[in-house]
Amino acid sequence: MSTGSSPPIVVPLVLELIKEKITEIPDRYIRTTNLDHVHHPIDDSTAEYNIPVIDIEALLSGEPVLADSESEKLHSACQDWGFFQVVNHGINSLLIEKLKSEIHKLFALPLEEKKKIWQEPGDMEGFGQQFVISNDQKLDWSDMFYITALPTRMRKPQLFAGISPLLREALEAYSLGLKNLTMILLGKMAIALKMDSNEMDELFSDCLQRMKLNYYPPCPKAEQVMGISPHSDAGALSIILQLNETEGLQIRKDGNWVPVKPIPGALVVNVGDMIE
Repeated sequence: MSTGSSPPIVVPLVLELIKEKITEIPDRYIRTTNLDHVHHPIDDSTAEYNIPVIDIEALLSGEPVLADSESEKLHSACQDWGFFQVVNHGINSLLIEKLKSEIHKLFALPLEEKKKIWQEPGDMEGFGQQFVISNDQKLDWSDMFYITALPTRMRKPQLFAGISPLLREALEAYSLGLKNLTMILLGKMAIALKMDSNEMDELFSDCLQRMKLNYYPPCPKAEQVMGISPHSDAGALSIILQLNETEGLQIRKDGNWVPVKPIPGALVVNVGDMIE
C-alpha cells in the first residue's frame, strides 16, 4: 500500500540495537511527553473496567436464550467499549501454538535473511516500520513484518515465497480461521444494528485481510519509549493474537488507559473506524 508521495524511510530494526547491548536509548525512540498514563494505567480490578469477553460457542448456540444473551453482550461490548476478547472461537489451539512458534523464528532470522523480505520503496509490506516519513519522526520500540493475506490475488508473491514453508502453512490456515470468525462477528453485529446479515456478507465476504506481526524487544529504559503509538484502526475489525501472557496492550476507555489482561487461548477484537 502506497503511503503517498513520500516513500517510507528505512530505519534500523530495534532487535539489532539490542544485540549491540546498548545502555542508552537513541534519541529517535525517546518520547519527550509524560508517559505516566501509559506506564501506570488505571486499575482494572473493578467491574467497570473489565473488558468484555464473548463466548463464540454461546453466540452460535441453538438455545435461543443463551444465544440472545451473548448477542446482547456483543452489542454492548461494541457500543460501550469498541473492544472485547473472544473465547471458544473455533481456531485450533495447536495451530495457534504452531503459528506463535514460527513467528518467533521469523523475528530471530539473521539480518541478512530479513533483508530479503524488507519493505520496498513506497510499500509497507515486509520487515520495517509503518508510516516513517521523516528523519525527525519519533519511532516505536518495535519491529514489524506486514503482509497481505486475503484476497489471494493481492498477495505479494515474493513475501510469501520468502518466509519459511511452516510459517506460510500456519498463516494460510490461521487466515481462513480469522475470516470465518470475522464473518460470524459481523453477521451478529448486523443483526444488532437491524441490518440484513446478507448485506454484511456482501460488504465483507471478499474482505482485505492484512497481518501485522509485531515484536517488542526488551528495552533497557522502557519508561522512555513506547512499543506502539496510540492509534485507532481504520478497517472493520482488528483481531489481535498475543504471543504470550505479558501485559502490554492498552485500550482507551472514558479517557483512561485500561490494560488488556491476556486470557489463555483468547483473541482480542478491536472494532475499527469503518464499523464505528
